[in-house]
Amino acid sequence: MESIFVGIDVSKDRLDVAVRPSGEVFFVERNARGLERLVSRLRELSPHIIALEATGGFETVVAAALAGAGLPVVIVNPAQIRAFARAIGRHAKTDPIDADVIAHFAEATKPQVRPLPDEATRVLADFVTRRRQIIEMIGAERQREQRITVLRLKKSIARLLKALEKELASLDADIDDAVRGSPAWREKEDLLASVPGVGPVIARTLIAELPELGQLGRKEIAALAGLAPFTRQSGQWRGKSFIAGGRVAVRSILFMGALVAKKHNPVLKAFFDRLVAAGKPKMVALVAVARKLLTILNAILRDGRPWQTA
Repeated sequence: MESIFVGIDVSKDRLDVAVRPSGEVFFVERNARGLERLVSRLRELSPHIIALEATGGFETVVAAALAGAGLPVVIVNPAQIRAFARAIGRHAKTDPIDADVIAHFAEATKPQVRPLPDEATRVLADFVTRRRQIIEMIGAERQREQRITVLRLKKSIARLLKALEKELASLDADIDDAVRGSPAWREKEDLLASVPGVGPVIARTLIAELPELGQLGRKEIAALAGLAPFTRQSGQWRGKSFIAGGRVAVRSILFMGALVAKKHNPVLKAFFDRLVAAGKPKMVALVAVARKLLTILNAILRDGRPWQTA
């Protein structure tokens, strides 16, 4: 039987759907009735993969509705789809990506379908995201504070900083209640935090933003985090390796962990020092530490065993 692949272009008000290889196209409204119609039609088709492009949040409800109906849905990286579209000559760099290109991408690459985070994990992810936004606002206000000389404006910034810091403390309490109130999350946090260099913020961000941790191999989890090395290559020429893509929040928090671990984690400190002594630039060595830290954390959750120095 021929495998069916579906691509869905998600926008604020509607969902455009393309089916391969039949070429069928249709759309539904992005509301409760439209989602019911979509689920009903896709159940009839029994697709192998349903692919949605990550669109800044509009796709979340759609993906949850499809996954809840037992359909094989996967959210794909927009950069990968755009690169695929250019490779097959379908779009210029600035052209919008349509549902057929997404379906074609799914048909050609067959991305792995993974379980979506449950509702509680999505709520925790929202808390963690908001915490990160508050921290960014605090940083921006502190930078403004250094440039401002007018006393009245300094007082205005001070009041706002006080309010933001109060909100940050409240969010930290909410996150703590969420994690410590869930036996499964509490066990995960304790396992992750057993690694020197990993504190509550890093552990909770990984639980929220990388629910696949402990379920995938080292290469797959590194790719999800944006820490898999890529090499520029053309013919026999090979350029320098670099990292790209992945989940920015996860990569950022792992860099924070790597900065601490290279000083206080004996295994990762020795690893970092060895790379630097071998002539690696410090930033390259830091990326390698972040990747090794992720590999360690992945193994710890996979095996259910805390950090051991011996």
